[in-house]
Amino acid sequence: MSDRNKDIIEEFRDNDGNVGGMFDGRPLLLLHHVGAKSGTERVSPLMYQALDNGFAIFASKGGADQNPAWFHNLRSNPETTVEIGTETVTVRARVAEGEEHDHIWAQQTRDFSFFAEYEKKTSRPKIPVVVLEPF
Repeated sequence: MSDRNKDIIEEFRDNDGNVGGMFDGRPLLLLHHVGAKSGTERVSPLMYQALDNGFAIFASKGGADQNPAWFHNLRSNPETTVEIGTETVTVRARVAEGEEHDHIWAQQTRDFSFFAEYEKKTSRPKIPVVVLEPF
């Protein structure tokens, strides 16, 4: 885990889910995921969008041409937990497709225009949207 992520996770947990700096005022969760090959549990701080049926996260990786490791991990191990504020929620991850993807992604780019910039930078046809549904 990078020192930056370690610091963000620590600040998140010390401040009931609130983080300053680049995440100040932005919806942030901590995604727990298990390595598809290693089996090692990892934690990634990610922006999210609240949905009626859970939460959406975005495999943007800053516009890189490959998906982030957490995306591959969730495909292999979709049942996991997220920390939101002071709560830990058990969720099942699935990749949004078609109209659902487009609707969620459009809302995210309206709310946070830098996600649209990520889309322009990548050679991927679409940045994946992952829906996390509590169960």
